[in-house]
Amino acid sequence: MNEVNKTLYIPLYGKSFVSRQGIILHDAKAEEIWEKEGFSLKGRSASKWLAYNMAMRARVFDDWTDHMLEKDPDAIVIHIGCGLDSRCLRVKQQYKNWIDCDFPDVLAVRRMYYEETDCYHMMELDATDTERIKDLPDGDSAVIVLEGISMYLTNSQLRDLFSALKQKYIRINVLMDVYTVHGAEASEKKNPINDVGVTKTYGVDDIDGLLAGTGVKKISERSFTPAYLIEELRPIEKGFFKILFTGKTYGKFYRLYELAS
Repeated sequence: MNEVNKTLYIPLYGKSFVSRQGIILHDAKAEEIWEKEGFSLKGRSASKWLAYNMAMRARVFDDWTDHMLEKDPDAIVIHIGCGLDSRCLRVKQQYKNWIDCDFPDVLAVRRMYYEETDCYHMMELDATDTERIKDLPDGDSAVIVLEGISMYLTNSQLRDLFSALKQKYIRINVLMDVYTVHGAEASEKKNPINDVGVTKTYGVDDIDGLLAGTGVKKISERSFTPAYLIEELRPIEKGFFKILFTGKTYGKFYRLYELAS
C-alpha cells in the first residue's frame, strides 16, 4: 500500500481499541482485522485520545447513515474510501444496495474479511477519476459517506467529485469531514498520519465556495464529539478529552459538514 492507503490503519486501531472497552462503538470486525493485520503504531497514532476521537467520528457517521436510510430506505449507500471499515455491518437500518469503494490494493485486503452479497458490493474507485463515478449503480438517490478522505483531495478534485455525483444521482446526501487550510498546514508538521508517511494534505475554508456550481449545498455543520458520546468516557478522562477535541480551537483545524442536493 502507498502512504495514503496506510492511513486506514489509524482509525482501524482506534475502533478496535475502543470496541474492546465496550464503549462508543461496538466493532467486532475491527477487533478481528486489527488482531490479524495490525502492526506496532508509534507516536500520536497509538494515543488513546485519538482512538476515542476516531471511534466517535465513526459513530457519528454511523448514526447519520442510519438516519438517512430511515428517511430514504431505497437510497444507494456509497462509502468512498472505505478502507477496512465495517459500517456496512454496524448500521441498524436495512439497506437495499451498499457499495464500499477504495483502491485495488485496499480492496484486496478487504476481500479477505468481507463477502459480497445481493445487497453489499465492493468496487474499485479512485475518487479523482470522475469517469468512474458513471459506473456506480443507477438510482434516484444516494447516501454518500466521505470519512477521512477529503484531506487527500485538492479543492478542485473535490468539486469535480461532487459535480460527477450530482450528475449521476437526482438526490444525494453527503457527510464529509475536512481539514481547514490551517489544519492541513498543521497536519504536515504534526499529525498521526505522518507516522505512516503522509506529508501532504489539503484543507477547505470556504465550503460554500467549493460547492458553487456543483448542484450540492451545505445543509449544516455537525459535531464529531457529541456530548452523549463523551459521556461514555470515564469521568477522569472527559475533561481532558474535551480540551483536545471540542470547542472553537478544534474547529479551527477540523470540521464536519452535511451536504445535499
